[in-house]
Amino acid sequence: MALTSVAGIAGQGCGARVQQYELIVIGSGPAGRRAAIQAAKLGRSVPVIENRLRVGGVSVHTGTIPSKTLRETVLNLSGWRERGFYGLAYRVKKDIEGKDLGVRLRMTLDHEIEVLEHQFARNGVKTFAGVARFADPHTLTVTANSEEHSFTGDRIIIAVGTSPYRPPDIPFNGRNVFDSDDIATEPHVPKSLTVVGAGVIGIEYATIFSALDVPVTIVEPREHFLEFIDREIIDEFMHDLRKRGIQFRLGARVDRVEIDAQGQAVSHLSDGRRVRTEMLLYAAGRVGATKDLGLENCGLEADGRGRLTIDRKTFQTKVPHIYAAGDVIGFPSLASTSMEQGRIAACHAFGAPVPPAPEHLPYGIYAVPEISTVGLTEAQAREQGIGFEIGIARFREISRGHIMGLETGMMKLVFSLADRKLLGAHIVGEGATELIHIGQAVLNLGGTIDYFVQNAFNYPTLAEGYKIAALDAYNRMGPR
Repeated sequence: MALTSVAGIAGQGCGARVQQYELIVIGSGPAGRRAAIQAAKLGRSVPVIENRLRVGGVSVHTGTIPSKTLRETVLNLSGWRERGFYGLAYRVKKDIEGKDLGVRLRMTLDHEIEVLEHQFARNGVKTFAGVARFADPHTLTVTANSEEHSFTGDRIIIAVGTSPYRPPDIPFNGRNVFDSDDIATEPHVPKSLTVVGAGVIGIEYATIFSALDVPVTIVEPREHFLEFIDREIIDEFMHDLRKRGIQFRLGARVDRVEIDAQGQAVSHLSDGRRVRTEMLLYAAGRVGATKDLGLENCGLEADGRGRLTIDRKTFQTKVPHIYAAGDVIGFPSLASTSMEQGRIAACHAFGAPVPPAPEHLPYGIYAVPEISTVGLTEAQAREQGIGFEIGIARFREISRGHIMGLETGMMKLVFSLADRKLLGAHIVGEGATELIHIGQAVLNLGGTIDYFVQNAFNYPTLAEGYKIAALDAYNRMGPR
């Protein structure tokens, strides 16, 4: 089921009349599709309007799925996971080019889109291709192929996602100066790379290209990056990246970028230094894709980054029948949380009961190596005046780590001294985004250090790190 062109609506017997629905969803990313399917399961009439020709939104076309597919392709073709045994020169494919990365990407995206189309069709959710704009608080004008049609909804959910922040003074050209959407859809393998911005997206792409042995320089105006991650985890992460040759230019902003006579991207930094590389990726933030929504016609206003302000419990905007969910409302901007936001918004819109969301949600960064975290960091526990103890397990000291040839990676657990409960779990290394769910479950269920100490884990597994880290803390805490 492909998206129905708005221009083809008349052919469905609608003519030029206004189409009335109980809920209209703008955007088919994680938040939009979950909201639409939830509303459909509640027996409500709901269309999804998507400005691309196929469903999926930013997540499928330029964001989550492409970047993670690119990562997996790089790790497979480069033989990255086997270098601990066979040496740094080991390769599965000797010369890796952009086209090698693109083949797997296109196959993955096509499959993902087919799954989403099937989900919409199975649940009776109509999908339309066109650009939506508010005409009034209940009416949307949808444009496709120079034709306009009107949709009215009792309730509306804005789930339009974000787009890369593109300063006008950065010479984006699609050849050697890219944003994160460009590089995801048209991957290139440069001889050298500058990444501007050490946020999640910038760090992910920087480490992915580093795994291809591309010399990478990261430029970040702040002195520290990924500040929501436990500092000990970041220190371990940075040590690994520096060992691989990644250069950091922290505390320096990019004043201007120019293309020299040799076609190289030259970044002029605020501290006087210059960084000259074949390619530059500008990944210094994203903005909500609200610019062309006509928010002024429905009583809403976005902030300077295009984001919408909502009630975090109901996801209502200041206009009660208009909801917003997903990346367009800002942090944490995760596909997993966006799905839950969309579901909760749809349930609230129709008065359906919503169980309380889990207190602790995991955060995953698909860098090389992965980082994942849930709960309190050591610094947060200290700031809150909570007495705590920590336990550490290093992957190189775990049998499964030996088998896999892992030289880096660690797990850090934070426990309360008062009631022995787990406060936080933080992991950097292979499989971190999968391993974190054990910590998430124990944390949300109020489990203590004794669970890890007394539990039996499969052997040999990296999950055994939970027991090792717990024993490390237990040796200092002692029995209850």
